[in-house]
Amino acid sequence: MNKKEPFYINRLKSVGYACKGAFLLLKTEASIKIQFAIAILVTIAGFYYNISTVEWILQVLAIGLVMSIEGINTAIEEIANFIHPEHNSKIGLIKDIAAGAVFIASVFASIVGLIIYLPKIF
Repeated sequence: MNKKEPFYINRLKSVGYACKGAFLLLKTEASIKIQFAIAILVTIAGFYYNISTVEWILQVLAIGLVMSIEGINTAIEEIANFIHPEHNSKIGLIKDIAAGAVFIASVFASIVGLIIYLPKIF
């Protein structure tokens, strides 16, 4: 009989797997590299324009939302490619919907950015 790992060891392993996944995303996915670069730029802009605490919260949430959904989109694409490697219209539809979710999050994150920065720039 195998002894069950303590809860905190199991949680530490889970965090390790999650960090590995985040680094894999940043290392292998062009779209998340672009999103990460944009996140760095708007973070620098946040310091430059001395945005408020609420604006920081909104900005960080927008960045986290877009990058998280991009990770989910990538996972869906990988699963779809694994299940059905050759072109399939139903798999294509699933991948398009997942990409659409990233697009929606990106549009609204951009709107948040415009609301925060346009008044400060002009």
